[in-house]
Amino acid sequence: MNGNCLFIIIAHLNMQAFQQFTGINTVMYYSPTIVQMAGFKSNQLALLLSLIVALMNAMGTVVGIYLIDHFGRKKLALTSLSGVIVSLILLAVAFILQSSTSGNVGAYGWIAVIGLALYIAFFAPGMGPVPWTVNSEIYPESYRGMCGGMSATVNWISNLIVAQSFLSLAEAVGTGVTFLILAGIAVMAFVFVAVFVPETKGLSFEEMEKIWKEKAWGNGSGKEPLLESRS
Repeated sequence: MNGNCLFIIIAHLNMQAFQQFTGINTVMYYSPTIVQMAGFKSNQLALLLSLIVALMNAMGTVVGIYLIDHFGRKKLALTSLSGVIVSLILLAVAFILQSSTSGNVGAYGWIAVIGLALYIAFFAPGMGPVPWTVNSEIYPESYRGMCGGMSATVNWISNLIVAQSFLSLAEAVGTGVTFLILAGIAVMAFVFVAVFVPETKGLSFEEMEKIWKEKAWGNGSGKEPLLESRS
């Protein structure tokens, strides 16, 4: 396995990890709990609000299927992460301010629900499908099966870590601070995608290999037209 292929694998495995460490399955698994943490004590209302979140996730994924070929993979991921960062900060602020009140729902509880809905609205069309789409496009043919399996493994291990640590972390440092940590990870993900992930829309495997070689080894003679046109 040459250095170019190794660079591709490391870049995409990080993208799969970032998909999980920005908190998507924390939101999906624990949305009723998060809603109750925001002050909604009724189980029925918490389940109803979490059902709305799940419905938004499904609808957002369908929208993402349309946008990914019209908007481009990298632009869609960056737009998605921008919204995710804002949503997580909104959630963090709502929980931090809500913890200083009497604990009733109030305005902060509803702000937290709005932040939860915005998070799904931004994540589902972008960072939901983009890592898996890029996964099918970037690897050389000889390594595609093995690398695809590695990507799925990293994704599910990251999923397990996030799902198992969320409640313990929220109890240890507070729900608001936990969402701030996720927001910080989302900022790192934004920088990572902006720097290391090329736009793969409409590129052949040969063109993708050329771009990855530039990123892995650099280009002493300056940027080539292909990379300039896709940046």
